[in-house]
Amino acid sequence: MSDGEDTDSAEEPPEAADESPDEDVAPSETDEDPSEDAEQSSEEDDEPAEADLADPTEFDSRLDDAAELVENAETEPDLDEADETLDAIEADLEAATLPTPEPEVGEDEDPEDVEPPDPKEEYEDRISSLRDDIEEQRGPYVEDVVSDIESASTTITTSEWTTEGEDEVAEAVADFLSSVSDTLDDSFESAASGSEDAAAELDDAAERIGETPLDPDDDADTIATLLEQTDTLSADLEAATLWSDLEVREQLRRQGFYDVLDPNVSKDFPPELSAINVYEAQGEVEPLLSALDSFGSDFMEENVLDALEHLAPAEAFDPVHALAQRRNKQPVRILGRIGDEQACDTLEDFLGGGDVELEKITLRALGMIGADRSTDPVAQRLLADSREIRSSAARALGLIGDTRAIDPLEDVLADDDADEVRASAAWALNQIGTERALDVAAEYADDRSYLVQAEAEKAEGV
Repeated sequence: MSDGEDTDSAEEPPEAADESPDEDVAPSETDEDPSEDAEQSSEEDDEPAEADLADPTEFDSRLDDAAELVENAETEPDLDEADETLDAIEADLEAATLPTPEPEVGEDEDPEDVEPPDPKEEYEDRISSLRDDIEEQRGPYVEDVVSDIESASTTITTSEWTTEGEDEVAEAVADFLSSVSDTLDDSFESAASGSEDAAAELDDAAERIGETPLDPDDDADTIATLLEQTDTLSADLEAATLWSDLEVREQLRRQGFYDVLDPNVSKDFPPELSAINVYEAQGEVEPLLSALDSFGSDFMEENVLDALEHLAPAEAFDPVHALAQRRNKQPVRILGRIGDEQACDTLEDFLGGGDVELEKITLRALGMIGADRSTDPVAQRLLADSREIRSSAARALGLIGDTRAIDPLEDVLADDDADEVRASAAWALNQIGTERALDVAAEYADDRSYLVQAEAEKAEGV
């Protein structure tokens, strides 16, 4: 028995050994795929360690502090300090690595196709916005006044004026220099008898004002007043009368081209022009309309239109309206002066056509006509890409005077990025003149733009 038991005992270990290879063992529980390890390791290497990532809340806090600096800045050194603070934040942001936020994935989008947002973009936008705020708060500077005066002088010397326009230019410059004299308590007198003299006087004034030690902080109100006066000068020059087709003839006359002619003959040549001048002086419209229909010369047509623009007779509506339908600018101006509401359909069709100058003249004409029916199409142009068109639309709404324009004008004051457009909106609210319109404008008495401030003070009754 002992031998048999020994034999059985000796055979058991091999059986136990045979059972081990037969057991099923899941590969995932025993062996690891080396390719998966390599891929995981590569992904981990591509991602910065959490300890190396910058804390976004630190940039949030620093930009909040910078925004407070900008808001509380009262002097140029304060603004310089805010600018330097933004420089430091911008440099640190550029060097930092921020955590990448999870992308927003739409219902129909594959997450793998959606690029994650740039974690720095939000902060870069804030920095850019704060820099814009700093630039808006700087100044005003006396250099801006000088630049505006030089621009006005250039307008005078590069434009051709009618005889009436020459007088208007001289008067505009004289009024401007008188107002500057009061502002600076100095003598800026005008003796200009024409546009050339007026331009020379402006050049002299620009040089003298440029040498005036006006500080952008201590003398901000004085500089702002000067800027308002230059704005008035520019508006007066824009309203002065320019030559159109008579430009070449007037240039030749000034150069003495016609001096060789016998005065008794030249004064009646061309006789049609002399007749037009007489009819205009006498206010006789029918001969002018007959001439408009008869003359085949662009030159003579322009002279008849000049006369009609001065007289703006209601009986000229039909022929002028026919010319305006060709998108001719002068007939559009005349329709505005005539003021007949029948022109509104035609003029409204010109809005948004891509010709900025035509649209500005059209908006002015619609404003002068003053029909409430034009309020909506004109208000739509407050959203135009061109700031010139937006400004003209705002002023047209002021001329129309419809209270429905108050809300869109209020939006312009709050949101438009061009101060000249916002100033036009404030002017328009003053023109509308209702209690609510004036209240809206008056809210901007502390506005960043001095032009807007001036209109707000008018609304307050200051």
